[in-house]
Amino acid sequence: MSRNEPGPRNQDETPEFLLRLPGAGEVDRARGVLLDAVGTNGSRKFRILAGSPARDREMPSFSTHFSGTARTRAGLKRKGILRPSTRWPGWLEAAEDIDCGSPSFAAGVLVGAPRNGWIDWKTEADIPLSDFMEGVWSGPARSWLVRGNNVSGADLVQKLWLPEGRVSLAAPRLRQGVGQGASKERLRAIVEEDWGTTATYNQKLELVEELHAFLSRMKPGDAVCTLSGGRLYVGQISGPAEQTASDSGLSNLRRPVEWQSKGHPYDTLPEEIKQRLAAQHDVVDLTVVQPHIDGLGRTDEELADEAVETERDPSGTTPALAARRELELPVPDQALADELLTHDAGWLREVRDLLSDEKQLIFYGPPGTGKTYTALALAEYLGGGAERVKLVQFHPSYSYEDFFEGFRPREDPKTGEVAFRLTAGPLRELADLASREGNHHIPHFLIIDEINRANLAKVFGELYFLLEYRRRSVRLTYSGDDFLLPPNLFVIGTMNTADRSIALVDAAMRRRFAFVELSPRTEPTRGLLRRWLGRQGLDSRPADLLDALNSRIDDQDFLIGPSYLMKKSVHREGGLDRTWRTKILPLLEEHHYGESFDIAKRYGLDALSRSLGDGGPGAATP
Repeated sequence: MSRNEPGPRNQDETPEFLLRLPGAGEVDRARGVLLDAVGTNGSRKFRILAGSPARDREMPSFSTHFSGTARTRAGLKRKGILRPSTRWPGWLEAAEDIDCGSPSFAAGVLVGAPRNGWIDWKTEADIPLSDFMEGVWSGPARSWLVRGNNVSGADLVQKLWLPEGRVSLAAPRLRQGVGQGASKERLRAIVEEDWGTTATYNQKLELVEELHAFLSRMKPGDAVCTLSGGRLYVGQISGPAEQTASDSGLSNLRRPVEWQSKGHPYDTLPEEIKQRLAAQHDVVDLTVVQPHIDGLGRTDEELADEAVETERDPSGTTPALAARRELELPVPDQALADELLTHDAGWLREVRDLLSDEKQLIFYGPPGTGKTYTALALAEYLGGGAERVKLVQFHPSYSYEDFFEGFRPREDPKTGEVAFRLTAGPLRELADLASREGNHHIPHFLIIDEINRANLAKVFGELYFLLEYRRRSVRLTYSGDDFLLPPNLFVIGTMNTADRSIALVDAAMRRRFAFVELSPRTEPTRGLLRRWLGRQGLDSRPADLLDALNSRIDDQDFLIGPSYLMKKSVHREGGLDRTWRTKILPLLEEHHYGESFDIAKRYGLDALSRSLGDGGPGAATP
């Protein structure tokens, strides 16, 4: 709660509020006062004072989505109450006081466009009107979903909410006298007493959250949405919560709302809104998609004009317009291909297209083929920087609690006591970063190294579902939050085919990821070492030896990648022989473990040199 002082009781105590009109320049601000009088739906009325300026034009879609305000504005102009101003050419002026149903309605009449009057009307000291209301939380306006199309089988949206300008919540067992601003702790005790054994433990938890949101978190000026008949209806809360007697008990908690004239067909809604509407609760905080809600029914041109007129951004940007930016992965160019020594930029573009379509991808292949290096470099390029890339490495003991969230021992910095606290893992942290306001069109990447070395079903848990169904949400095991994977979060895994744990990758995992092979038998890995040697000005003999080695390995999963020989230490005196003996041959010994097989005779550096007939260093006479 931000205000401890009571709201004004009469007009003499009400301060005068000012409204800055878009593009006004030297034009005075409009003036008005909040009235004690209450409208039929319970909202406080607002008076525009005579002499206030008004815009002479309207937003093109104003009459479509805000027909009530548009009709009032047209009637005032027709009666000469809003008339051309002699003081401000090109503007209108109020010839007398104008009483309106709410501060937002009054602001809309003057501006000819929707406005949040609870925030836009301010005192001379720049204090918003909402700060003068009892029981109102501080902070910017929020958006809410309240379901009313199936309350015990009744569609309250069509029967009550839209006709009477209200939104309601059913709480038939709630005692009288529980008013706006009740704390969650108080509501928890009340629900426990009033519902008793008629509700389960989980139902009581849900009731407390809904009641607290409706009574204490919602405030005048917040947007409220609801679904009915395949349409989304949007309105603005215009007054405090009240508890009324209801014969059916279906709508005994109410708030006044100014609903827009028309609903928006569900099929036309942005995917981001649809995802949030899928949450299975009666009251849902939609603030994360508020910019999308603000832009409903308005064109890009209208939003850009509004940005310029309100002097938010001369470039013509608003949060609603920014939210419409398409998520676009940059197209890899030849410069990136040259940096990664890739044979063709077209291969990188194909990987980029797979990520764009599938969201998840795995680089798989033998050791030393540059899977992790390629994944990191590509993610940093597509994401626009290392700050949008997070890397984790799976191992046999890795768990869901490590990966996503779980209770971990944490020391209290003040008391020094250690207690278990819910702690976010790397995926939860990155998902929260990707879903922040303003980040929706920016790609973020999670790199999972050695993805097949963990028990994937155990690590991913219910997140398995989200990898395939990005538009749906699930209830989380620990926090109980409704969570969905943001569309701008991409996952790249790496998988070593020489590790027998690849057999643990089940069909469910294979269905959720696109698989891209990095193998010495195919490009871009096949010629990578030769291209690197050429760039370094070194002899191509190591590439010849590696090709000869891989030609003798029958199992394609155990081919040797070029990265073992792409180090400066290899090309010092004796470095090639040392690397061959200590890095490459041990891998092949493990592969042939238990076989009566002479590793050096088949794969040794001397044997390969003789087969090439180059007589190079390390070659020996049979």
